[in-house]
Amino acid sequence: MPKLSKKARTKPDSSLAFNHAMIYTRDVARALQFYGDLLGFRVLEEFRHQDFLVYARLRSPRGTATIALHMAERGKSLPDSGGIRLYFEVKNLAGACKKLAAAGVEFSQLPKRMPWGWDHAYLKDPDGHEVSLYWAGEKRLRKVR
Repeated sequence: MPKLSKKARTKPDSSLAFNHAMIYTRDVARALQFYGDLLGFRVLEEFRHQDFLVYARLRSPRGTATIALHMAERGKSLPDSGGIRLYFEVKNLAGACKKLAAAGVEFSQLPKRMPWGWDHAYLKDPDGHEVSLYWAGEKRLRKVR
């Protein structure tokens, strides 16, 4: 990632809001018991593949913050998968991405409509952590249809 100029550092995008963290796990059902049953997060939705739980999205017991539990990629250890992906919601996703690209940020995926209906762009921070910039709007706290 290129070094940011002083101008880029002094004018952050004020429309960016931290949304949720993606937690990669070896066992989504076990993680769901911990976050749901023990910590009180409420399940918003679950996704199964071939009748196997691979994803769950949960809402904090207080406020609107959410976390997502995602099955780690087969054959990779948790450190290899990054362990966590941070999500930042921004209403003008295309504009924010253009501004970042102009500052030298490289994207692994430019804004794209995903199968669940949210628009996502993917990039990495300077340490290689995955970051998703996205817009879900009113869909954010609803189950994907």
